[in-house]
Amino acid sequence: MKNRKCILTLLALLGFSYALQAIDASVSYATFKSPKQNYIEVYLYISGRSVTFLQLADSTSQARLEVTILFKQEGEIVKGDKYVLSSPFVRQPADFIDLKRYGLENGAYELAVAVRDLNQPENAKEFQTEFKMDYSGEGVQQSSLQLLSSFQRSADDASPFVKNGIQIEPLPFNFYGRNAATLIFYNEVYNTDLALNDDFLASYFIERADTGSAELLMIGHKRQHAQPIVPMLIQMDISKLPSGNYYLVVEVRNRAKELLSNKRLFFQRSNPFFGEESLQLADVNIEQEFVQKLNPQQLEYSLRALTPKLPPADVELVNTMMRKRNTDGQRLYLFSFWARESPNNPEFAYQKYMEVASAIDEQFDSGFRHGFETDRGYIYLKYGQPDDIELRNTEPSAPPYEIWTYYQFPRTNQNNVKFIFYNPSLAPGDFQLLHSTAIGELSNPQWQRELYRDAPAEIQGSDYFEGADMQDNFNRNANRVFRDY
Repeated sequence: MKNRKCILTLLALLGFSYALQAIDASVSYATFKSPKQNYIEVYLYISGRSVTFLQLADSTSQARLEVTILFKQEGEIVKGDKYVLSSPFVRQPADFIDLKRYGLENGAYELAVAVRDLNQPENAKEFQTEFKMDYSGEGVQQSSLQLLSSFQRSADDASPFVKNGIQIEPLPFNFYGRNAATLIFYNEVYNTDLALNDDFLASYFIERADTGSAELLMIGHKRQHAQPIVPMLIQMDISKLPSGNYYLVVEVRNRAKELLSNKRLFFQRSNPFFGEESLQLADVNIEQEFVQKLNPQQLEYSLRALTPKLPPADVELVNTMMRKRNTDGQRLYLFSFWARESPNNPEFAYQKYMEVASAIDEQFDSGFRHGFETDRGYIYLKYGQPDDIELRNTEPSAPPYEIWTYYQFPRTNQNNVKFIFYNPSLAPGDFQLLHSTAIGELSNPQWQRELYRDAPAEIQGSDYFEGADMQDNFNRNANRVFRDY
């Protein structure tokens, strides 16, 4: 990660998450105002891979850490805690978290946290930073901003992870990896009932932290009612936020738009396959991506299923890689395609698409090729499920045929787009695309002549470009269905 040493120093100075260097851990904190006593929450996130799990008699294993938390003022310890943190019983090493809450008076403090692996005592690290607890006066104030990995509603008020009916899981390291699509934060606003006694506006936005200027990237607003404590749980879509260093900023303003309070929090974002970076795969370790788990048969199947989605210029390239059995090239192309489609989670997007492709393969299987390689399977994967399907398989002088209708067709900005497939060979499932009104697809003005070739006497008109219609006959329904808007 670029500038990692500089970033960690900045985090320590600001009092945010800090990654320990031996035990892979995140120590962070947030301060809050309470009617009884103001308090600080200290969050500890432990990577299971960095500590020792001892095997137990029941085949499970457990890690045990000694944690020391000290609060100092002018070098003197004013509050301390020392305890053993035990991981859950697990079959294999897993990450685990802890949260401790301490009441403190207003003032400036030094926070020191030491963590030692009791199963490997030499594996130990310390963390130190400074912070202020300042909730004096009756003006509008805010708690620290708290980034969350997840949340859910809960009535368990006894749990330290539950606050105002919300069970939270803190985000470790203030870092969003490439699979993260949502930023979730928690913040409390205080004293608005005393200072305002009126509605107020909370604005939250993200700005760059490394450009030297406050470049605003995204913003949201939420109107709130004045109360002693106003809890805010906000979610922001960061799926299109490029890699970089950022600040989350939350401001409180009155009706006159005067700034009453603000808080900011540093975080990092890694989004390597979004935007311009999605085209630069030279630095991607493909051996660590999902495509590495696919054998040659699965690779070819996946690429064949992807054909309806490919840019026309790439079809021959993919076919060449399959003919030459270039599995490395196939893996790289498959991964790059889904990294562009879903920068945050290429594997999930691939899996969801293949679930549909497999179902289409089974539904439209003709016995000669994959179901998604038939005309109906191809159109389905390319444009999605039609809104209406009209099947006719007993009409005299016509082979079985289907008419698909898409009421809305965003791909070409059309409405009521029609596709007609027919089965002239009568082989099971061998339906071919005969005609469509979709721009860019097969357009055949003589489609009725071909569909009813066994009834030539009933064909009206012969102009190729204008097409030919069938006589309006009880047993000639294709044109009637096709034009039924």
